[in-house]
Amino acid sequence: MPIEFEADERAAQTAARVTEFVRDVVVAEEQACDGVLHDGPEPLRRRLQQAARDAGVFSPHVSPRWGGLGLDLRGQAVVFEAAGYSLLGPLALNIAAPDEGNMHLLEKVATEAQQERYLAPLAAGDVRSCFAMTEPTGAGSDPRALTTTATRIPGGWRIDGRKWFISGADGAAFTICMARTSGAPGDAGGATMFLVGADNPGMKIVRNIRTLDEGLFGGHSEVLFDGCEVSDDAVLGEPDRGFDYAQVRLGPARLTHCMRWLGIAVRAQEIALDRAATRSAFGKPLDQLGMVQQLIADSEIDIAAARALLWQACWELDQGRTGAQQTSIAKTFVAEAVHRVVDRAVQICGALGISADAPLSRLYREVRPFRIYDGPSETHRWAIARRASKARAAVR
Repeated sequence: MPIEFEADERAAQTAARVTEFVRDVVVAEEQACDGVLHDGPEPLRRRLQQAARDAGVFSPHVSPRWGGLGLDLRGQAVVFEAAGYSLLGPLALNIAAPDEGNMHLLEKVATEAQQERYLAPLAAGDVRSCFAMTEPTGAGSDPRALTTTATRIPGGWRIDGRKWFISGADGAAFTICMARTSGAPGDAGGATMFLVGADNPGMKIVRNIRTLDEGLFGGHSEVLFDGCEVSDDAVLGEPDRGFDYAQVRLGPARLTHCMRWLGIAVRAQEIALDRAATRSAFGKPLDQLGMVQQLIADSEIDIAAARALLWQACWELDQGRTGAQQTSIAKTFVAEAVHRVVDRAVQICGALGISADAPLSRLYREVRPFRIYDGPSETHRWAIARRASKARAAVR
């Protein structure tokens, strides 16, 4: 079956509306706060999301039942890229991490009662959420290192452990917590996902972590689960199947991250092109100088290649396939390509590029961590090579 590298009409029209909305409304809001959102005010989020509702582009990824447009991943690719042009675009459309990935997981795994309690307000933008998996001891890239435990108690479970770099935790109404329920750290064992309300006395934010990036609403926090008791109806899916459900969430979430960051690359390239056309050196506009033309061309290549790899991975998942290899390839390439594009834009713009007079220095700080988030490039390369070797061995 051939891969279709073209969005359907509905997705294309939505992307066009998002492009207009982001450039006319959202960019001005970003400039007003310099894209610094770790301590972003709640009225800003509410104002942006209401504007997105008015523009008809709110929650395009969730099903119509929950007020969305129900776009498949290829449709999301063009819409999320358009939203990612501004650091506040995904927040405005309610497609920012970690909420977007949590909505996908809740639609796929949660019970009807859990969907009404957690998904409905999340899809409506009434609340925010977080996903607590990463730990100081190493669980993150290697889920087998998970040390947070959940043990049976009468009528439910007790969760104990420490999480960190939990994005969006500050101000979140609930978290989806990954805890080990069988086996020991270092082996496969079993993990379970739990829905934990922010008002649970056994869960508390220890600190908000200062990071290179500052564009995610709610920042990144260290979270302690200390005798955190939850009832049986807090279990998301089935006990001991948390690692399986993590893949349900993480595969598409890696791609949606790529979509949003690709929008940043497009913006950086536009800034570089405008600067190169209006700035002269040695008697010529920069865009007529060979070395600058090479930088521009390489960024065009990176953007086109990133988009193609992203679409291939989206197509695989839309066909119901696991897409593990394509997802890892896309995530690794896009994360590094976006960084290269922004870096070249800074170089083309020179002193302006590293100043606060242009958004490039802010974009540069935001995209660098992407080579770590959702699995560092090294982990994905290891997985890519392992799958390739396994596939080759199967045909020898």
